[in-house]
Amino acid sequence: MNWRETAKQIFIAGVTSVLPGKLIESHLSLKGNVLHLGNRYYDLDRIGKIYIIGAGKASAAMGHFVEHLLGDKIAGGHIVVKYGHYCRLRHVKVTEAGHPVPDENSFRATAEIIDLVKEAGENDLVICLFSGGGSSLLADVPERSVSFEIIRMNELLVKCGANINEINCVRKHLSKVKGGQLARHIWPASFINIIISDVSGDPLDIIASGPTVPDNSTFREALRVLEDYRIISQVPASILGYLYEGAQCLGPETPKPGDEVFKDSFTYIAGNNRTALNGSKEKAEDLGFNAFIVGEELKGDVNCAVTSISETINSFRNNNTLRRPVCLLYGGETTVKVEGKGMGGRNQHLALMAALRLQDMPGVTLLASGTDGNDGDTEMAGAVVDSETLHDALEQGIDPVSYLKEYDSYHFFKSAGGHVYTGPTLTNVMDMVVVLIE
Repeated sequence: MNWRETAKQIFIAGVTSVLPGKLIESHLSLKGNVLHLGNRYYDLDRIGKIYIIGAGKASAAMGHFVEHLLGDKIAGGHIVVKYGHYCRLRHVKVTEAGHPVPDENSFRATAEIIDLVKEAGENDLVICLFSGGGSSLLADVPERSVSFEIIRMNELLVKCGANINEINCVRKHLSKVKGGQLARHIWPASFINIIISDVSGDPLDIIASGPTVPDNSTFREALRVLEDYRIISQVPASILGYLYEGAQCLGPETPKPGDEVFKDSFTYIAGNNRTALNGSKEKAEDLGFNAFIVGEELKGDVNCAVTSISETINSFRNNNTLRRPVCLLYGGETTVKVEGKGMGGRNQHLALMAALRLQDMPGVTLLASGTDGNDGDTEMAGAVVDSETLHDALEQGIDPVSYLKEYDSYHFFKSAGGHVYTGPTLTNVMDMVVVLIE
């Protein structure tokens, strides 16, 4: 058995289970002229116009299947996706934009989406399609600021080591669409949210920065994030001033639970990391593995995550009562505070760190990859390593420790081998780690 290829097969099975087409067709249906979503139904004879909007890596693919279902019933729409995640739609405009840092296309598309939903009246329905990546893609600029300052702010946030909850807390308070504020523009129309979650525990206010759901965070909490990660001195003055004014109640907060703008709304999680883990577990069992979903909340500093995974691997390796081979599955999203000048992402970094520990664990293979097919600032999804990775690299004159210090996992795996490449998967439910124990 080729253990590395087997780990990839198990990972791909998980990704396949959360592809937008599979999820939309499983949860959204049209019977006659009645639209069904979960336990809700909408009589389209009583609805005026239907608009489709969305943001996120999976949103255009989601839009394709919604459009296939509703066809000419759609009056218009606009979806913004990451570059490379484009799907051509007949009734809905699709814009490609920057991720994880917004660009001018993000700002332009967001402005157009706001203008579109303002057309929706009391008897109309807006279908909102959100997935991971929406925070960057659905972006605007606060008063007295300019776009390059927001771009700079996002660069600081994604590299400081903050988790997605903290990053999005700041983003929501530098926007007029995030944190439930897009709902203000949609009101008084009814709307439904169909979401593919990329956040542990599926907190609605964090996924894509929760543009159409109530928000519990505050300006004060946003400032605290900047203070905790010691980047407040690097924040552009206009942005810092905007946050301070908000913290002093000189501007409106994000809409909270109970706000009338959410009265005629419904939110449905179509898929998440658990869905992908179950898909991988089923594949692993089909291949003869004794498979375990160890956890779907792999989070926090990548160093701590690797330590925890290593301890669990040793525990399973030393358990002689278990049927072999074993497959351990993790889901979640770690954080990396980048201090070097190399290229890579949290999954390649995790895999390289794991390779150092696996050198003394024969018979263990580990894969770490992003379900969206993109890890950090690279075109790779992640990497796969085993007990031979370190030894093989050293024989080729490749020093893994030097690459690790420079946060240059991408070039390590480019030289030593082990990259996992999928191309854009058009979905996103965080990351997965697959461990195989012979």
